[in-house]
Amino acid sequence: MTTNTITAANTHSHSAGRIDFAKAAPKVFRSLIGFDAAAREGLDPALVELIQIRASHLNHCAYCLHMHTNDARKAGESEDRLHMVAVWREARHFFSARERAALALTEAVTLVADGGVPDDVYAEAAAQFDERELAHVLSLILTINTWNRIALSTAKVAGTDERK
Repeated sequence: MTTNTITAANTHSHSAGRIDFAKAAPKVFRSLIGFDAAAREGLDPALVELIQIRASHLNHCAYCLHMHTNDARKAGESEDRLHMVAVWREARHFFSARERAALALTEAVTLVADGGVPDDVYAEAAAQFDERELAHVLSLILTINTWNRIALSTAKVAGTDERK
């Protein structure tokens, strides 16, 4: 593949033959945007981005990973922490107890088919967040997993960001 071919391929937000989800199902798309916005309410913006980044790692969603690492940088997140999200257990000192609990819950919920959400993971999250916050953290995990699946299913290309 030549450089020009790669550049041309990367200028399109989705592969030929894949639907533009927002245009094909605008009511569903708007509902997801509303769900996402409601999920974020009351949560620390840095925590929001860490959750979205970790789920996007696990789901291998380059489109969302690129978008949310850029959002985190714009919000003042450090490069050190961004590099450590994928290996947060080995770099625990980079993250607060609340962030570690949210990252563990993000992994468990994202990989729920691999054994559910372990009681100890849920208990630690419940110890770090009040019920309202925990419900919002869970909702955010659900929304990013939905966005990852939409981006992967419609072959969104990393480096493009269609948000307005």
